Amino acid sequence: MNSVLVTGGAGFIGANFIDYLLQNDLSIKVVNLDLLTYAGDIDNTRAFSESDRYTFVEGDIRDREQVEKIFADHDIDGVIHFAAESHVDNSIAGPETFITTNVNGTFTLLDVARDAWMDEPFKVKPGKQENRFLHISTDEVYGSLGAEGLFTEKTSYAPNSPYSASKAASDFIVRSYHHTYGMNVVTTNCSNNYGPLQHDEKLIPTIIRNAVRGKNIPIYGDGKNVRDWLYVSDHCKGIWTAFNNGKSGETYNIGGLNERTNIYIAEKICNLLDSLLPKDNGQSYKEQISFVKDRPGHDRRYAIDATKITEELGWKADENFESGIEKTVKYYISKYA
Repeated sequence: MNSVLVTGGAGFIGANFIDYLLQNDLSIKVVNLDLLTYAGDIDNTRAFSESDRYTFVEGDIRDREQVEKIFADHDIDGVIHFAAESHVDNSIAGPETFITTNVNGTFTLLDVARDAWMDEPFKVKPGKQENRFLHISTDEVYGSLGAEGLFTEKTSYAPNSPYSASKAASDFIVRSYHHTYGMNVVTTNCSNNYGPLQHDEKLIPTIIRNAVRGKNIPIYGDGKNVRDWLYVSDHCKGIWTAFNNGKSGETYNIGGLNERTNIYIAEKICNLLDSLLPKDNGQSYKEQISFVKDRPGHDRRYAIDATKITEELGWKADENFESGIEKTVKYYISKYA
């Protein structure tokens, strides 16, 4: 049985991924390393916490001694690296933890894996030939798009926030370990995820929570910032596809081909709430939408071209935005209402 280390597995995407993995590959044993900061919630692991193929370790990816112990105790064959500080507003207010976690933490994981799996540059230890490190990144490393075009794997990096800069730096470290040491690494860059278990601070949960609680629904600027939205289970499937079938040293963009403005999302959610949870007074939730001061350096548009992972690895999304957002709204109604 192979042992996979998942970092940040008590977070939104990480917990969804572990659940997906344990259900879809019965040969896998998962070790979840998570520091349980504000974005990590042990309740997110409830669905699989009793599995005999699952182990939780509370700890820090920057703690080399602890990471080395996990590799030794569990004979780790693969790493799926989610753990990261990821909220842009928080990176603007306090960038230091984004640098230490996203950059130094990624380095620590990579270097421990290198020591465990390789004897020297381009010489893998016997029995470790298939071991792989998959690094989860973001479309934000590419910067901001104009009205046309898509981010591809060849798009130049142009990060515009401390968060995206820290992720760009970690991407480059991963790349360097492939080219310098011959490590078996793959990177995935994804568009905005949504779905069950997402942290309350994120856009879609905030819209739903404020709506059902009768509060203003805050939308930055003019609401016309565009993001490409990817349902979390489709992302999980893409990650596992890239881990198993991706080419070493390559990057794969995973996107939903669902570009939507922030104001469209707010209005769509309000329309769904009007149908699923109508107000007693008959008014629409849209009346709660309010526009607030834009945040510094707010990228105007992101959109991912997922052609490479689709054509080379056979991945495709099962959900479009309209089907995914309805599932998501129903989940958060049960949580907030």
